[in-house]
Amino acid sequence: MELKMASMKVALIAVFALFVTARADYVRPKTRKVLDWPWKSRESSGPHQVHISLAGDKHMRISWINEDGSSPSLVEYGTTPGVYTSSSHGESTSYKYLFYRSGKIHHTVIGPLEDNTVYFYRCGRQGPEFRMKTPPSQFPITFAVAGDLGQTGWTASTLDHIDQCKYDMHLLPGDLSYADYLQRRWDSFGELVQPLASSRPWMVTEGNHEEESIPLLKDGFESYNARWKMPFEESGSSSNLYYSFDVAGVHVLMLGSYADHDEYSDQYRWLKDDLAKVDRKRTPWVLALFHVPWYNSNKAHQGEGKSMMASMEPLLYAAGVDIVLTGHVHAYERSNRVNNGKSDPCGPVHITIGDGGNQEGLAHRYIDPKPEWSMFREASFGHGELKIANSTHAFWSWHRNDDDEPVKSDEVWITSLISSGCINEKKHDLRKILMAP
Repeated sequence: MELKMASMKVALIAVFALFVTARADYVRPKTRKVLDWPWKSRESSGPHQVHISLAGDKHMRISWINEDGSSPSLVEYGTTPGVYTSSSHGESTSYKYLFYRSGKIHHTVIGPLEDNTVYFYRCGRQGPEFRMKTPPSQFPITFAVAGDLGQTGWTASTLDHIDQCKYDMHLLPGDLSYADYLQRRWDSFGELVQPLASSRPWMVTEGNHEEESIPLLKDGFESYNARWKMPFEESGSSSNLYYSFDVAGVHVLMLGSYADHDEYSDQYRWLKDDLAKVDRKRTPWVLALFHVPWYNSNKAHQGEGKSMMASMEPLLYAAGVDIVLTGHVHAYERSNRVNNGKSDPCGPVHITIGDGGNQEGLAHRYIDPKPEWSMFREASFGHGELKIANSTHAFWSWHRNDDDEPVKSDEVWITSLISSGCINEKKHDLRKILMAP
């Protein structure tokens, strides 16, 4: 009898194990350690932490750092390796943060440049030659998207996977280096992303980990603003924390979750002016990026975007924004088209992608039952790819980091609002909002 009972227990355990295996074929990864970046001495004049960003129509901003105060903010460039037919001078800055002093931070705008063209360039008359490719002037265009990057083993995997995809530009909705007051971590982050950020434009906006304010001593975002200058002036903004740009038929809004955003703020007034200038015949797609999500069914950071949502969601809805990309929550989630807390065929698709590889780990706990607007959610590290094929259709895919391999785990075709008739329906509401004092 005992032998029979033991046999039954073994059989039940085997069946249970088979059931669990069938239902749990994917195990969410554990957090990986922060990468070890021992500080190394460099040639004082050599450029490092090189990254590029758009700087207006057919222009690119080249940013880099060196330790030699006499090195010029000069970029030489051309379409043939080692042959520099053009050059441009820029500006430089530096900053102190308690006992830390940055190197000389250079920002030089080059152009006009040909679209969809490979250029070779050199910074400060010396150092290695870099290679970059300008974005196309028309569809298709592909964006790589990953927020909350940090500097962990998972960050390295995410960057490696992005490097494997054919993309034209990287969009980063906040939380870059996770320096968190340790300024050398800004330097190590710049080194980590240089291979990718020096070859394709990186367009970023700020997250909470960029703030680094110290009451009575330091204002917020000093390090971020000094190192990652974006085209805010070119877009009529008064702050590096929010701006916009056009690329290949897409108007992209980079908004600031940590800049004032109520109806009396500079950001709100700038956004109204910016949206009033959008020509949907020239840029049929409109995207928005900011850090704190408005639609979030994860228990992490619940409700933190409510104030920004209250003031700005009506603007984005009336303007017919197609897709909103955010970070902050360390997981992935995609909504259907949504507005005012419920599904709406004329609202944006909201995508939270704060899963680039941060050291704080994943946000595993979700609210149940799942809201009706939430289409897919998963707590895993990964990145997204947005290929805008033409004026009417775009293909979104999310690739989780599964044992260091990029596995496509969510995908959807998205139809633009301009092709659905929603934009024409909203013209009156948009005019009413834009004309309001």
